[in-house]
Amino acid sequence: MKKTPNPNPLRLRKKHGDGSGLDVTAADGARLVRAQSFRNAVVAGLIALIVFCVLWVSVSALTGRVFPWMTVVLGAMLGLAIRRAGRGVDWTFPVLAAAMALFGSIMSNIVLAASTTAESYGMGTVEILRSVTSMTWPVFFDEVWNVADGFFAVVAAGVAAFLANRRLSRAQFYALRRWREEQQKDE
Repeated sequence: MKKTPNPNPLRLRKKHGDGSGLDVTAADGARLVRAQSFRNAVVAGLIALIVFCVLWVSVSALTGRVFPWMTVVLGAMLGLAIRRAGRGVDWTFPVLAAAMALFGSIMSNIVLAASTTAESYGMGTVEILRSVTSMTWPVFFDEVWNVADGFFAVVAAGVAAFLANRRLSRAQFYALRRWREEQQKDE
């Protein structure tokens, strides 16, 4: 029978590790920082935005209804795309995701309104978008954009920001922390 030091009958067996420290260095944290790509995050966000616009127009055309809460789905798509492509570990990636979600909410509503208008006039969506003038915008924001769209845009920005940063393991987080502490010492 294996004897453990200080056996306590009320203590559960440890399954999470032996309590020894993690074998990580600041160089591991530097590798995590170098793996980030802001350009890839922007490109992935733009692709997610285009795919979402097509998806939202298609769903609205099939059902004959407009679902304003779909912009929250845009926020999730943007956050996950930026996380996957950007591999970010600092504050810039959630800010990028939130800004793209706000911009994307407005743009996708514009594309959806153009698609709906195009159907009623028997024209193409691109034709409607090309014929937009400065006098069109006040009408759009008076008749199409409402408080619910603004609310869902803000919620989408929050969801996108929450999902944008890379999820780190305990060892990766500790390595990143050690790298940041080393950077602060150098300053």
